Amino acid sequence: MRAPLPVPARRVRTETVVERSRFLCTLAPVADTTALEAVVGAVRREFPDARHHCTASVLGEDGATARSSDDGEPAGTAGAPMLAALAGAGVTDVVAVVTRYFGGVLLGTGGLVRAYGGAVSGALAQAGLVHRRHVDLVRVAAPSAVAGRVEADLRRRYGLEDVEWTGDGWHAVVPVPVGGLDDLAASLAAGGLAGEPELLGRSVR
Repeated sequence: MRAPLPVPARRVRTETVVERSRFLCTLAPVADTTALEAVVGAVRREFPDARHHCTASVLGEDGATARSSDDGEPAGTAGAPMLAALAGAGVTDVVAVVTRYFGGVLLGTGGLVRAYGGAVSGALAQAGLVHRRHVDLVRVAAPSAVAGRVEADLRRRYGLEDVEWTGDGWHAVVPVPVGGLDDLAASLAAGGLAGEPELLGRSVR
């Protein structure tokens, strides 16, 4: 199974100046189209007097959904090089918005391509990457007598989600690397828990 593509670790804003034109790149991780459009809309509202807000985005575990916009720049001089920078970095679930304030000097086709692509590459370098993996989500329950020990062991080995203590004991969701269910079962058995844990599905973490 192919590993999912990495995503930017954080939202960043960078600025470069080329022949007096300012290029402000806002780069952000996004989970879906709604989040993507929210980022673009927020940038447009923040800089309403800018001449261009060019965009590029990649969505999906394998980066299958990609799109870009030149937003009034000559065709292929802004969105395409921005998208090429994202593709070259091998990232997904990301949007880049490059806001341009024209400085009075025409940059030409090559100059625009370098400026827009370079703005995104610089932002990616500052954002850093989060590398993800496929996991099986498993629900584990334990009686109160052993729950503390089980929780500490599972938290150390896998991390935990949706932890809840009730009057009957404890339960949580464990993100187990694909192929590791037998190891989890053995660990639970060693902790005094019998039976098979409940497999909820597969996800990316």
